[in-house]
Order: sequence, then structure tokens, then C-alpha cells
Amino acid sequence: MAQDFVQELQAQLQPARQHMVDHPLYRRIQTLADLRVFMAHHVFAVWDFMSLLKSLQRDLTCVTLPWVPQGNPATRRLINEIVLEEETDVDPEGRPTSHFELYLRAMQEAGADTAPAQRLLAALADGAKVPAALAAANAPASVQEFVKHTFSVIAGGQPHAVAAAFTFGREDVIPDMFRNLVDDLAQRFPGQLDTFIYYLNRHIELDEDHHAPLAHQMVRDLCGTDAARWHEATEVAHQGMVARVALWDGIVAALNQEKVAV
Repeated sequence: MAQDFVQELQAQLQPARQHMVDHPLYRRIQTLADLRVFMAHHVFAVWDFMSLLKSLQRDLTCVTLPWVPQGNPATRRLINEIVLEEETDVDPEGRPTSHFELYLRAMQEAGADTAPAQRLLAALADGAKVPAALAAANAPASVQEFVKHTFSVIAGGQPHAVAAAFTFGREDVIPDMFRNLVDDLAQRFPGQLDTFIYYLNRHIELDEDHHAPLAHQMVRDLCGTDAARWHEATEVAHQGMVARVALWDGIVAALNQEKVAV
């Protein structure tokens, strides 16, 4: 029965998912300057993804002392595998790095502005709450709304809802979104975006072939046959997709504004 719930959820989300995959943003990125604007916005989504993941690790595995076995072992393995690969993957040279740090490196390689993301980290290190840190970073309004939405899901404290946002708003759709960028960029800017293209291909490989199927199972395990939980999971996943589209809309608006300014 849980399998049927997953299929129903995916069917209900399909229009919103297609809206994300077909968004005009991907076609709008034509120059390196355009890509720099995209990256300066998108880096915050790369960052807040880790908090979404870490909230699942906190709630579905044991991260306190003394250690005791907690939750479903298969779910624990999934979460810990994804944490391993997101927080300590390898760069093109085989050196350990997080995907966020890899993204910052890709931004530097492309000439994108990393200062706002660095200001965010500095504010958080000084003890600022996320909204204040976003303000200190002078993050674009669309970025601030997107990140605040992510943290509102986390603050809800419902693992099945967080898992749905993580699975269907992120892991499940990222490969199709990134494919819209990677081939075109590799052809138009050969040798100039090697780290960014590596980052995109790495996500396509990990998310599509491994993470997404396991994440589907995690949602099945957390929702079971509880219709109310499946309804909540569907709503949260849909809201996450709407938030992503709003973020993409904000980037398109920023690109249009840059064009007018020039």
C-alpha cells in the first residue's frame, strides 16, 4: 500500500515538478556573467540543503551520548550515506570536501561573488540566527524567502514532512534540473567551469542512481499507511517546489535587472 501512496504523491506533484524542470531560467543563462548571478543566488540553496539533511540525521539517527540504536537501520544507513557524500565527498582531485565548499570553489573559478555566502557563515559563527544572518549577508529577497521556508519545515519537527521536502523537493528533481545546465555549459565554456560541471555531474550521478530511490523508501517508512502523513508529505513537498520556482523567478528577475543596468 505504501508503494501506491508514493505513486499517488508523485502524480500529484508532477505539474509542480514539471514547472521546475521547464523553468525559463535555464535558457536564460547565456553568458558567464549570467552564470555568476545564478551561482550567487543558488549557493544559499546548496547551503540550506545541509541543514535539511542534518535535521534528518538528528531525528532519525542517534547523535547524542550515550549512544543507543534509534529508528529504522535502513533509514539510518541512508541518512549517514548521504551525509558522508554531501559533507565529505571528494573534489576532482580526490580530496575530501563538502558539496557546499566545492560549490564555493566553483564560484571562485567562475568569477562569481562569494562574499554574501561568506558573510552568512561569519554571522552564523558569531551566533546570529538564520534570518539575521541572511540579512547580514545582504542576501537577495528571493533567497531569504527560500531559506526561511526551508527552516520553517525543519522547525515543524515532523520527520516525515522534512523527509518529503528533502526527497521530492530536492533529491528527486535535482538531476532533471541540473541536466538543463550541464551539457550546454560544457559546450559553450570548455575548460572554464570544470569544478562547477563536476559538481553538477556528481549530483546527477549520486541523486539519480542512489540517493533518490533510497529517499523514496525513507518516506515510505516514515509515513507507513497513515493517510494523514501522506497528505502532509504531499503538501510540504509541493510547497518546497513552489518555493524553488519562486527562487528561480527571483534569479530571472535579477538577470533581467542586470541586463537593463548594462
